[in-house]
Amino acid sequence: MAATGILLVLFLFAHMAGNLKIFVGAEAFDHYGHWLRDLGAPLLPHTGFLWLQRGGLTVAVLAHIFAAVVLARRARAARPVRYAHRPKVQGSYAARTMRWGGVIILLFVVFHILDLTTGTLNPVGDKQHPHANVVADFAASRWYVTLFYALAIVAIGFHLRHGIFSALRTLGQRTPRGERIARAVALVLSLVLVVGYLSVPFAVLTGLVK
Repeated sequence: MAATGILLVLFLFAHMAGNLKIFVGAEAFDHYGHWLRDLGAPLLPHTGFLWLQRGGLTVAVLAHIFAAVVLARRARAARPVRYAHRPKVQGSYAARTMRWGGVIILLFVVFHILDLTTGTLNPVGDKQHPHANVVADFAASRWYVTLFYALAIVAIGFHLRHGIFSALRTLGQRTPRGERIARAVALVLSLVLVVGYLSVPFAVLTGLVK
C-alpha cells in the first residue's frame, strides 16, 4: 500500500508541475503536450512514453486497490465478532474517509481520462491543442465540471494527507518526533497539491487564463 501510494504521489506532483505550465501561455502548454507524446523518440514510437506511463499507473492503481482490499479483509478477520458497543474512534477526518475518498478519486480518474485524455467528454477534444481543451473544459458555462473537479481534488488532498502520513510511519517513522514530522510533511504536501491543481480551473473560471 505504501509503495504503490508513493509512486502515485510522485506522478501527481509531476502531473501538477506540467499543468502549471498553462500559466506560461498557450504555446508553451501545447508544446509541453506535444513533447510528452514525442518523449523517448526515436527509441520509443510516437506516444510510446505516454502508453508506458499509463500502463505503469494502471498497475500501480490496481495494486493499491488490491492492497486496500487485503488490509480491509485482514482488519475484519481480526475481529470477526462485532462489538456490542463500538466506541468512537479517535482519528482525523481524512483517516475516517479513506475508503469513500478512494471511490470518489477512482470515479474522478475515469471522468478525467474521458475528458482530457481521450477528449470524449470535452467540448473541444482536440489532442493537438491541449490548452484549448482545458480552457473549454473549465469555462463558466461548465461550472459543474469545475465543481466536480474541485470536490475530487479536495478528496485527493484528504486521501493524501492520511496516506502520506501512514506511508512514512510504515517505512519507519515510529518515534514521537518522527510522528510530528510525518504529520507536518503530509499536511504540507497535500496542501501544495490541492492548491496547485485547483489553481488551473479557477484561473480559467476567473478569466486569468484564456
